[in-house]
Amino acid sequence: MLRRVTTTNGPLELSAALGNHARARPLIDGSVEPEGIRLLGTTLGGSETFWRQLKFAEFDVSEMSMSSLLILVGRGPSPWVAIPVFTRRYHYTRGGLVRNDRGINTPADLRGKRLGVPEYQQTAALWARGILKDHWGVDPREIEWWMERPPEMSHGGATGFVPPPGIRLQYIPRDTDMGEMVVNGTLDGALLYHQGDNLVDRSRIDLSKHPAVHRLYPDPAAEARRHYAATGIYPINHTVVVRRSILEAHPWVARSLYDAFLQVKEQLRAEREAQLEPFFETGRFGERERQALDVDPFAYGIAANRHVLETITRYSHDQGLTDRIVGLDELFHASVLAR
Repeated sequence: MLRRVTTTNGPLELSAALGNHARARPLIDGSVEPEGIRLLGTTLGGSETFWRQLKFAEFDVSEMSMSSLLILVGRGPSPWVAIPVFTRRYHYTRGGLVRNDRGINTPADLRGKRLGVPEYQQTAALWARGILKDHWGVDPREIEWWMERPPEMSHGGATGFVPPPGIRLQYIPRDTDMGEMVVNGTLDGALLYHQGDNLVDRSRIDLSKHPAVHRLYPDPAAEARRHYAATGIYPINHTVVVRRSILEAHPWVARSLYDAFLQVKEQLRAEREAQLEPFFETGRFGERERQALDVDPFAYGIAANRHVLETITRYSHDQGLTDRIVGLDELFHASVLAR
């Protein structure tokens, strides 16, 4: 049974930074309240949230980059402990943009090229490089990497990032940005690209509509389906972390927050099913669609995501970001490991 808070001032108040999306919004606006907790929340994009947390530890609860958390935990006890809530998942086969004049027709053609990334250690780049190696045989050491975020504005700057052995990495000069370097031909493409409107990303050109550029995967959605069918992996990008000192003083907080996120997710599921029910009643949807609703693409908990989590820990070690494979029991709070 969940222990209730007994404080003289009512619920435990925790500052929180979560994304402006349906899986977190009810916790920020207070329509769903974790038992015994009042969240003093703000909505922020991931790039800014992670930088502020890693650099200044501003919030008690926040979304967190899986890659940055792995790096921190791999070096010893981190200030943050995760709960197995995964608020951002994305097939990173979708993000590549490359120049038309560089002979890049498949991902295998990236060998020897100069590619931009917002940040080398970011989770999206970690997944994208892992997929390149596992499915196309392209080793990260065969590419020259150019990183847009300078050390003082990057997640890596806050975690002590240095390029892994064998990796050729340069920082994009401060008087330009990744988009400009792709357009003027200095770079052959971008493995990932953010048109940033935040504190840490500065590119502004819409490369997806530029006539000199095409997508690395001509049909990104089809490639995502192929990758999922081949691996069963829907990549996890963000988890939720809680300040370690709070969990040491109030270990029940992990379970309370986890249960609140589950409540939000169940509400979203019920709303979706209610919206689709007329399509079943009229016969427009049949048993196949009904079975598809039984699949939860945003499943929480360790058991439902073990294969995905073990893959990202392997990728982090294989790519030299961690010097060992980090155990899941090191990442997640003990009270929710069995969830």
